[in-house]
Amino acid sequence: MLDAVDAVLVRELQRDGRATFQALADRVGLSRTAVRARVQHLLETGIVQVVGIVHSAVIGTGAIGHVSVTVDGAAREVGLAVAKRSAVRFAALTAGPFALVAEVRARDDEALAAETDEIRATPGVRAAEVFRSVSVVRDAHSVVRELGEVSLDDIDWRLLRELQRDGRAPYTRLAGIIGLSQAATRARVVRLMRSGVIQVTGLADPAALGSAELAGFGLAVTGGGVSGPAGEVARLPGVRYVATGFGRYDIVGQVEARSRRDLVDALDAIRGVRGVILRDCWQHLDIIKESHAAELPERPEGG
Repeated sequence: MLDAVDAVLVRELQRDGRATFQALADRVGLSRTAVRARVQHLLETGIVQVVGIVHSAVIGTGAIGHVSVTVDGAAREVGLAVAKRSAVRFAALTAGPFALVAEVRARDDEALAAETDEIRATPGVRAAEVFRSVSVVRDAHSVVRELGEVSLDDIDWRLLRELQRDGRAPYTRLAGIIGLSQAATRARVVRLMRSGVIQVTGLADPAALGSAELAGFGLAVTGGGVSGPAGEVARLPGVRYVATGFGRYDIVGQVEARSRRDLVDALDAIRGVRGVILRDCWQHLDIIKESHAAELPERPEGG
């Protein structure tokens, strides 16, 4: 467990991964030198990793499928095989109606269907059911707002690749890579972040923040539209992901909690949302893969 200061620093890095040491120091009331040492320790120990997450519309992975897998035999072996696929961004062994859940991101529905067929063809997979996400209402680790018309040149793509690897890369290093001044480099990075092309955030070990329990849930909506109930669920404490769509459920999501008791309370809060029925819930026993990096082109199309 982190002490109170480190916990605040992690939360601030989750909110703004490129926050300056001075801004962080002002937030926790310590010297800039002390905060730099603490942040460096958090990064070196892997408690938090600051990365850039590129908007799905930019990289062409707008088709999102949540795949629930039934297996024959050992679930871990199947999970490891499924996780090897680059389109699989998240995979976890679970206790509940399915042995394994995975999130797949693809170019379009045709590509998503092909990826799902590959999962079904994996040795040990008995069946795979797909929830096709139509709208991501909340994602603690990704940009969910609509992206307008954005023009990116080869320098922007190079910056995106570097920020994916290291969200806190100094402007001096970035400037050396792209061959611009520090001021011009900073202006480009700020534009990419403000436009929503990339979100720089801290990915933290949930256990270090006291969130020892993680569960997924599938909801059915009783009458009316799904946007209202989905928004209400997304605002509940501990809920870190909510998406609407079609398939086995109307809404899927993830919730984290400090303890088993708190997890029960969180699920009860979801049950208490007017107009939803908790169809299924599953506890995440072991996260095999969680990746937010995407393959970016060396240069823009036509460049």
